[in-house]
Amino acid sequence: MSCYLMYLKHLSLTNFRNFARLDLDVPRPSVLLVGDNAQGKTSILEAVYFLAALTSFQTNVDRQLINFIEARNTPAVGRIVGEYVRAGRNHKIEVRLILEPSGVNGQRLRKEILLDGVKKQASDAVGKFNAVVFVPQMSQIIEGAPDERRRYLNLALAQAVPAYAGVLSDYAKALEQRNALLKTLNENGGNADPLDVWDEALTRLGAQIIQWRIAATQELERLAAQIHVELTHGAEVLRLAYEPSYDPLPKIALKLDAPVDRSSVDIKEIERGFLDRLRGARAEEISRGLTTIGPHRDELRFLANKIDLGDYGSRGQIRTALLSLKLAEVSWMKARTNQWPVILLDEVMAELDVHRRADLLKYLGETEQSLLSATDLKMFTPDFVQSAKVWNVQSGKVETSGEKV
Repeated sequence: MSCYLMYLKHLSLTNFRNFARLDLDVPRPSVLLVGDNAQGKTSILEAVYFLAALTSFQTNVDRQLINFIEARNTPAVGRIVGEYVRAGRNHKIEVRLILEPSGVNGQRLRKEILLDGVKKQASDAVGKFNAVVFVPQMSQIIEGAPDERRRYLNLALAQAVPAYAGVLSDYAKALEQRNALLKTLNENGGNADPLDVWDEALTRLGAQIIQWRIAATQELERLAAQIHVELTHGAEVLRLAYEPSYDPLPKIALKLDAPVDRSSVDIKEIERGFLDRLRGARAEEISRGLTTIGPHRDELRFLANKIDLGDYGSRGQIRTALLSLKLAEVSWMKARTNQWPVILLDEVMAELDVHRRADLLKYLGETEQSLLSATDLKMFTPDFVQSAKVWNVQSGKVETSGEKV
């Protein structure tokens, strides 16, 4: 199967972070964003990623994305617009972040998304444009709490599997309703039969999420393990150990590093087993007032040579594992969507040694489009700099070929 082109043609920002206005054509194959810290390099990458995932890799609070001067107005509006090519066709995606009055002296943020001029729900627009981002603070995927790893899986799957975002959203709503009912039963007692409706909704949606996560982690592991062997010159074997809160396989005594293949488990089998577990845990969950089993409590662990990197990995091991994972994510997304995602690298070269830098640049040469930020062009080979377009970023302005925009 041939791979169709996908790349960003034009980026327009209005009142986004420290950019009051930015309007740029985006060249291929690579753009180098160069400048001192806190000038706006990361904000450009953040905006491009927002077009793909409809969320930020920097913050969970979207109102922080609106330019602080504009945010003093009522209402305040920030805009990100991307024109891109996918499978030979031109498309346009626009995100409007609207901060408006709510209640007495309150504010609320409303997000509007337009795809080719038509308003869309986030779950319907995510993944129409694809991007993979790698920033040094993403070490939290390995070192941080389980919710960091679930978020990583969710963001990757939402771009690569068209229905994932909608099912995940419906699951979250069902979980909220079920938890509210569990809390009421805990505080006031009463008939628990109404839980049956939410049990069935939760298991139907949750089984689909579990099945998608099983496939994704096994596919990512296969790709990441191959890349990791190359990056470590055969010294380490990388594993991704997916640990679903409800495990469809029978519980057997397995070490953490033992590979587990759940790919053959039927979705109906997952649903039935999940439902039985929920019913068996009903009394405990009422006493606790919350749902204790399901994809919202899944875990993903990273192991190198049978060592859990989250607990015992060195800084160098975690960097290399993360690079392997991100390069695997690029190949995985290409295989899933039949198009190269745009690759976004924020100050990554500073975190890598000379050999890892060379490995990364070699890999980027095979992709369609990449945007990389750095404080110093010396981190790149002369050949790579020559093939790339250099943007100098300073105080919310971008200079391209001597012209500031």
